[in-house]
Amino acid sequence: MAATADIFGVGRLCRHCARIRRKPYAAHVTSTPDPSVHAAEPHVGAIGSKLNWLRAGVLGANDGIVSVAGIVVGVAAATLDRAPIFTAGTAGLAAGALSMALGEYVSVSAQRDTEKALLKKERTELDTQPAAELDELAALYEAKGLSPATARTVAEELTDHDAFAAHIDIELGIDPQELTNPWQAAISSAIAFTVGALLPLLAILLPPPALRIPITVAAVLIALAVTGLISARLGGADAKRATVRVLIGGALAMAITFAIGHLVGGAVG
Repeated sequence: MAATADIFGVGRLCRHCARIRRKPYAAHVTSTPDPSVHAAEPHVGAIGSKLNWLRAGVLGANDGIVSVAGIVVGVAAATLDRAPIFTAGTAGLAAGALSMALGEYVSVSAQRDTEKALLKKERTELDTQPAAELDELAALYEAKGLSPATARTVAEELTDHDAFAAHIDIELGIDPQELTNPWQAAISSAIAFTVGALLPLLAILLPPPALRIPITVAAVLIALAVTGLISARLGGADAKRATVRVLIGGALAMAITFAIGHLVGGAVG
């Protein structure tokens, strides 16, 4: 269940924040920009953020599929009674969804606090040392490939237009209007996990006892292939490799839990 909880995790966040001052990345400048045009363009970070949310949803659903599939297949290997399978599957779904929601809320709250602190620090620096900040902005554009004279002109024009927006764009890559929302992260994560978890739960409960496990395994592998393909497309990765990887992982999870359920069920029975 914890496989996708670090998508917005504090560990990755800290590494990201540590790079902010050393490696500005949000601005892509090839010529002296018109500030009005620059302000009207969609923020690259906002587009990437939306893709990350979508990818997180797909991976959350994938986590729900694998987690609950492992639980219900393991219980089904130990008993033919529908009640224990339903109870274990439902408990796994609820526990997984709540765990995902809590993990997302905590980690995204930490990320939001960090973003707000960085924005506040940048505004303070602009208020207390504007000359140094102008020099820094010019240096950043010069590092992007502009000549020193052009970089200085760009920095001065953008500073005159909106110094704060210019600095947070190239230095931090943060849009103050697009700060991460911990409640949105928590709810969407719980929903994604629940949607994924419902598939193996229904697949194990609806068929007759003799077909429960084969149908569940088939349904889970098909669903994993779809989520693996979507995730690879969103991330620009090799679709075949990503799909095969997630299929192998899901198959191994079900095989292991089936073996455990069979052995434990036989020993207890």
